[in-house]
Amino acid sequence: MSTSFTEGPSDPTVQPVPASVIEQVDAADATLSNPKRAVIALGANLGNRLETLQGAIDALEDTPGVRVKGVSPVYETEPWGVAPDSQPSYFNAVVILKTTLPPSSLLERAHAVEEAFHRVRDERWGPRTLDVDIVAYADVVSDDPQLTLPHPRAHERAFVLAPWHDVEPDAQLPGHGPVAALLDSVTLDGVATRADLELRLPE
Repeated sequence: MSTSFTEGPSDPTVQPVPASVIEQVDAADATLSNPKRAVIALGANLGNRLETLQGAIDALEDTPGVRVKGVSPVYETEPWGVAPDSQPSYFNAVVILKTTLPPSSLLERAHAVEEAFHRVRDERWGPRTLDVDIVAYADVVSDDPQLTLPHPRAHERAFVLAPWHDVEPDAQLPGHGPVAALLDSVTLDGVATRADLELRLPE
């Protein structure tokens, strides 16, 4: 027996979805609308460092408007700006993202991921469970004090340049040129790849 929906009040469940609603859904879906490329540097020197980095990668992948496209090898790095042996060494990695989030929203998400791993911001160069830094966002160059792009010290940091070069050999740092050339100009002292460790690309 067929049922007619022409009699009485119309049943909203059988109405066609308005085109405007479909467009809104499409615009909110990161897989459909003009994503930008972003480079994220991760670092951790407290707790289970490898587990923390993997958790950060998974949290970024779980962010609406973000897709993780590349994950570098793990590097072990002596802490910057502190006395030798005063802190544990860092594990560092670089992640390549495609995102529809603007830089400010991506920064908010980076801070939220840090906070989820109990990052405390009370001491410059202090030990931390997790650092999530935006190194570059598309070709944006900005001196906004809230988010300077590219990261103002990325071009001189081997623990950013080395893993980035591994995952993206032809990469360019906006305003500074090829990552390969920048890497040749810095020292790799205290920065070593950990071939025995691996971070997974989210499935």
